Amino acid sequence: MKLFLRILGVMLLACFVFIGAGLLATWAPDRSVQQLSIKWATPPSKFLAVNGMQVHLRDEGPRDDPLPIVLLHGTSASLHTWDGWVESLKGEHRVIRFDLPAFGLTGPHPHNDYSIKAYVFFVRAVLDQLGVKNFVLAGNSLGGQIAWGTALAIPERVKKLVLIDSAGYPIRSTSVPIGFMVARTPGLRVLMEHVLPRGVVESSVRSVYGDPSRVKPELVDRYFDLTLRTGNREALAFRMEQSASGEEISIKLLKLPTLIVWGAKDQLIPLDNGSRFASDILGSRLLVFDDLGHVPHEEDPQRTVDAFKAFLKSS
Repeated sequence: MKLFLRILGVMLLACFVFIGAGLLATWAPDRSVQQLSIKWATPPSKFLAVNGMQVHLRDEGPRDDPLPIVLLHGTSASLHTWDGWVESLKGEHRVIRFDLPAFGLTGPHPHNDYSIKAYVFFVRAVLDQLGVKNFVLAGNSLGGQIAWGTALAIPERVKKLVLIDSAGYPIRSTSVPIGFMVARTPGLRVLMEHVLPRGVVESSVRSVYGDPSRVKPELVDRYFDLTLRTGNREALAFRMEQSASGEEISIKLLKLPTLIVWGAKDQLIPLDNGSRFASDILGSRLLVFDDLGHVPHEEDPQRTVDAFKAFLKSS
């Protein structure tokens, strides 16, 4: 009996040591905006005070452009997801992008309000401060839902709309990033606020690409670093609690030139949703990239921005 107890004690001690080593290896405390800005807010980044937040923003291209382009990222992404598009567009167009509340360097909403209504109010407030009246609006995933919500709220200002693997209908995912699943699980999300294995971030990013081999270490670094921005992990949990799909009747009210872009390999918001947008938005066009996933603008910037440019030139 004594031998059994001794062996059991050794095994328990080994388990505690193993768990402790694992926690120590993956311990990831918050990082301040000042720390992260050194790498992720280099020029032309600036910060704009909006509704109690310091919004991380980039405003590039000719200021006399009568119809600026506004780009909205998705859940857990940042304005950097549009880097490829902006490089191709800023020579001829004014391009505005910013980190949405809960994400990037903008960080949490002061009242933890991550409803679509609050996001639409935020987008309008940012553009009002910049003096932008009329614009072309493009959004991916959550950013797509905010984009079409904005088009409904201020239709006189949104002249063209681009929805890229957009949220809006009930979602029947065939694969969900592990980071999203953790954020939806009460016990795990508390742990996530202090511990974040880099592998979880890498797995989450790879799962939204049509070709995971395109996910490079520097891309994972960006997602990992910005997730650690003070308050972002807690804010993601609030966002997951408040997430909701749009109503079909609302989407059918959209009456403006609309391009719908979809990656056929999107397992988070499947192509069926893209087809529903195309059916419900009168006169819209659905463009499918067979080899791309949930973030086609990031996975293959050149092909997708070329399609966007063609849409801009269309009447």
